[in-house]
Amino acid sequence: MFTRSELEIKTIAELRTLCQRYGIKPTGNSGYKVSYITSLMAFPQLALQQINEGRGLKIPSFGSIQCLTIAIDEMGTPTNEQIALIRILLEGRRMNYPDRFQQEQLLSTYTAKVRLEDALGILTR
Repeated sequence: MFTRSELEIKTIAELRTLCQRYGIKPTGNSGYKVSYITSLMAFPQLALQQINEGRGLKIPSFGSIQCLTIAIDEMGTPTNEQIALIRILLEGRRMNYPDRFQQEQLLSTYTAKVRLEDALGILTR
């Protein structure tokens, strides 16, 4: 990520700005460049080590991915009329109450289904 020589030519203020940008805290005394340089050089490997240890962000289990698939299947596929109703809602046209609630619920369900499908696609790459 960063090379030592790339970081050593920077001032403490520049190094502090880099650490703040990435949310990294300097190791040791923040008055020394080496505290910032050490943190900036070490964080990529520490992040990968944490993944291997199962800490922080983790890949969901196969069972969890299956649950997503089941939820997507349960939601079904919208009919032509439902798609038309979603399209007209996206154009800003709303039905009168009490039907508006169901129209909004249809859009919410469709949006959730699309996002779940996107998430499943990303997780199973």
